[in-house]
Amino acid sequence: MPEFPMSSPLPVAPAAPPQRLCASTDLAEKGLAIVFDVIHYREPARAFAMRFDGKVVCYLNRCVHVPTELDWQPGEFLDSGKEFILCSIHGAAYDPGNGRCIGGPCGSGKLTLIPAEERDGAVWWLPTAATRPAPPSATPSVV
Repeated sequence: MPEFPMSSPLPVAPAAPPQRLCASTDLAEKGLAIVFDVIHYREPARAFAMRFDGKVVCYLNRCVHVPTELDWQPGEFLDSGKEFILCSIHGAAYDPGNGRCIGGPCGSGKLTLIPAEERDGAVWWLPTAATRPAPPSATPSVV
């Protein structure tokens, strides 16, 4: 029987380095979010980062119920009581701390988490295999 060389696994794209979004002081508690462009499963998408209960949370800007952007004004994601992320189109409500649906048409779904961290006085998001940086021509939006 002839010997064939073992096939090597498909190359995996190296992980993109952390992406700086803004200075830590740019995210006020329960204030405006930083909205930025990403590539999610090879498609352009938007994401957002905000400060809630003292920590930075970051999600894909996409309702679980129907894939539409959540913010009712640029950077405005919280309800009037500043307790929940609220979809401006469907009224789906999400817990800002973990992205889980807590009411409305989103059922038992949850928002897509974008890993983020604060260090050296800045907020950084961490690319994943599913969510990568948008091309350099698209820059983060501070709204």
